[in-house]
Amino acid sequence: MQEPRTVGRLAPSPTGRLHVGHARSFLIAWWSVRAAGGRVVLRLEDLDRSRVRQEYVDGVLRDLEWLGLDWDGVPLSQYESRAALHAAAEDLLARGLAYPCVCTRREVQEAIAAPHAGDVNEVYPGTCRDRFASVQAARAESGREPALRFRVAPGVVEFDDLLHGPQRQDVASVVGDFPITSRDGQVAYQLAVVVDDARQGVNEVLRGDDLLDSTARQGLLQRALGLASPRWGHLGLVVDESGRRLAKRADDLSLERLRDEGVDPRRLVAWIADGFELGAGEPLPAEAWIARFRLPSQPESAIRFDRPELDALLSGRVPAARRSSGPRMS
Repeated sequence: MQEPRTVGRLAPSPTGRLHVGHARSFLIAWWSVRAAGGRVVLRLEDLDRSRVRQEYVDGVLRDLEWLGLDWDGVPLSQYESRAALHAAAEDLLARGLAYPCVCTRREVQEAIAAPHAGDVNEVYPGTCRDRFASVQAARAESGREPALRFRVAPGVVEFDDLLHGPQRQDVASVVGDFPITSRDGQVAYQLAVVVDDARQGVNEVLRGDDLLDSTARQGLLQRALGLASPRWGHLGLVVDESGRRLAKRADDLSLERLRDEGVDPRRLVAWIADGFELGAGEPLPAEAWIARFRLPSQPESAIRFDRPELDALLSGRVPAARRSSGPRMS
């Protein structure tokens, strides 16, 4: 039987400026799909309307084009197509796979912490699991607008990661019942990404390894909704000298800053290719690396990008890729 065509995605969140860490994840995901002769779809994860700005949306598109990345079809806005996300949440609620929860963050943390204050494991204690007969009852009895939580059954979730190999997680003991909508009605990331990956036909996801822990939850939601799971692969993050993951507030390392300073994007692409062991030092456009692309057979360590790499790019050189030797800090 012929394998289905690979469909991957670029899924930026326009809540700030993209930085070199985003560039690395998006470029590697794009290389993987294009090397397989597949389709790349673009999704704007723009549900958080308090942080999304049109300037960030425009900047995301400029940054991707500056890197030399393209995509197939029309970009999907999660916000504009949010009806499908709410329909999935309502479906889970109607089948008893989700329930209303009126706990505040503080109440959850206090319940978790007792009786060993300070020894907090972020596992939802199930306070509202069988507390209310319906959303309406939760609202009437508590005077609060409820969120929805997914009801996690006991058992281990298993999946194979393209870089990390076989993975196992007991979601019930590690996370517990997790939110799929917030109290203000916004659909949570875990459910939104599952629904929209299915809607866009995505069957390969390469992303940063900070999201490895989310994968089992997404697998549970896919199973509950009758959706296929994609192939997952989790990449090493880009960190600064202290080992901290780059943040969108790090404007000095933003792609917009590099673009405005006249940096040749081929030099940033070459640095990413070097760090992914595709070749060193050649300032070639993104598409030129497709034929050389291959996934490593083992997990990646984090890769550093800080003042030395920035100075190299600003002076017209390709930085040398440096692996992080210390522990990564969140």
